Amino acid sequence: MYTMKAAQGAIDLFCGVGGLSLGFEQAGISILASFDNWERALDIYNANFAHKAAKLDLSDVSAAVAELRKYPANMIIGGPPCQDFSHAGKRTEKERAELTKCFAEIVVALKPSIFVMENVDRIIKSKAWETARKILKSCGYGLTEKVLDASYCGCPQIRKRFFCVGLLDKPDNVLYFYIEKNISQKQMSVRDYFGKEIDTTYYYRHPRNYSRRAVYSIDEASPTIRGVNRPIPKGYPGHPNDPVSVSEAVRPLTTLERSQIQTFPKNFKWEGSKTDIEQMIGNAVPVNLAKFVASAIIDYCKNEGANMNEEYADFREWLKNIKDFTKNSADDVVSRVKRAKSIMEIDLPTDTDTLLFHFMGKPAFKVLTTTVKSQLKRAIKLYKEFKP
Repeated sequence: MYTMKAAQGAIDLFCGVGGLSLGFEQAGISILASFDNWERALDIYNANFAHKAAKLDLSDVSAAVAELRKYPANMIIGGPPCQDFSHAGKRTEKERAELTKCFAEIVVALKPSIFVMENVDRIIKSKAWETARKILKSCGYGLTEKVLDASYCGCPQIRKRFFCVGLLDKPDNVLYFYIEKNISQKQMSVRDYFGKEIDTTYYYRHPRNYSRRAVYSIDEASPTIRGVNRPIPKGYPGHPNDPVSVSEAVRPLTTLERSQIQTFPKNFKWEGSKTDIEQMIGNAVPVNLAKFVASAIIDYCKNEGANMNEEYADFREWLKNIKDFTKNSADDVVSRVKRAKSIMEIDLPTDTDTLLFHFMGKPAFKVLTTTVKSQLKRAIKLYKEFKP
């Protein structure tokens, strides 16, 4: 049974400076320990958190598992290095891609109730994720896999990231509803986030090549924050899609502003060389995006995990004994009935046709995929057959 306790006590692997840790802490999930192999990132992490992060070679799975067993965690979170998969990289799978497999092997060795893996969106097409996914599924994890755009999840930045949340001995996609229901219908702009705290209307972001624009308005979501922050070159030729010329009031964002677009708090302490800090900011998981995912997990545990067995015990037995459902399939149907009740925001009507009419008109239902809509409607019909 998944209760709130199942969403407390996490270990953060490949923690970097702590974007994932901070977002999960802000959502209410305590971080017991964090690990990385980059000492300069660990220095920044340890300057900002009450608990300490330690250096650990996570490519040595056996040694890592032996160390991690010291902590009573029921959740593992982490973002294995993604440069081999990223849009900015050469997109070849080398040593860093192997760390995705190491993450999966550590998870199955420790078997936490919940794990969360974050990476770039391109990983879903990689052999490394294909291998890691098979490892995780073989251990009995139900996976919810979703590419999220940070600009719709509380961040003023267009940054697409892949998240996989695994719940031990649960069906796939049980978190899908809890993630989708809180996705904003509107992108967050830089102005939305900063308000009056930013003193420029346009800013320069150095392009990878001059076929792309370099000037952006604060009234749009920022492009992805990268690990470099260059000044405006004297020879910048301009671009037809630049909203204004660089000869006007245009400047690059400061290091602090870039960290805030990654939704680190203004008082977050950054130490070290400017080059290292810019790289760490670019590598980090946006804090608010991490918080968004953590909040969905907590929402699931509160609304389904804690009460599912008590409230729907007879329905579950009916599904298994009368409808010949397996335990996992019965749990999945119960989960979907709970989702339907959450969408309706009232007790389920007694008449199935009336219920479906009102249910399908709800905005939270309309944004779901066709497959999820069909699953929820079928679950409702089964529940009303059981309890007419």
